Amino acid sequence: MGKKGISIVKGIEVSEVIMLLNKAYADEWLAYYQYFIEAKVVSGVMKDAAIVELNQHAADELRHATMVADRIIQLGGSPILHPDQWVKQANCAYEAPENPNVMAILEQSIRGEQCAIAVYSRLVELTQGKDVVTYNIASQILGDEVEHEEDLQALYEDIQGLLESLKR
Repeated sequence: MGKKGISIVKGIEVSEVIMLLNKAYADEWLAYYQYFIEAKVVSGVMKDAAIVELNQHAADELRHATMVADRIIQLGGSPILHPDQWVKQANCAYEAPENPNVMAILEQSIRGEQCAIAVYSRLVELTQGKDVVTYNIASQILGDEVEHEEDLQALYEDIQGLLESLKR
């Protein structure tokens, strides 16, 4: 841990930032696994397009987990070490894809992205002007989560339109 790097954090307790980052870290691991397993079990119309999207989002969530873990360590903290703590400490719920229908999977994923957007929006607000490094990381991840929600919503609407046209 770099002492000068920690000293640039002003107006907010470093321990609070570490706690919030660990909660986001738990979210990222759960999101990674949710996308990973959804891509394996999804079924239905346009499932191949959904699989591509879900796999890309899984990769992004794993990248986010790495970014958050690195920042926790830079601040002198330790990322959550035991996976059994992810569900307990997460902001966002893990939804097991018990209904593998592509529409149900996409609905779950959209809800997850909406939760992530709320989490990172709060982190951006909290760190703005106080912790520029965490602010930049949270802003970058927030941008990705907004893009993910849009991608998933667009795919959902495409499939919905296709299903409606098939009914005619």
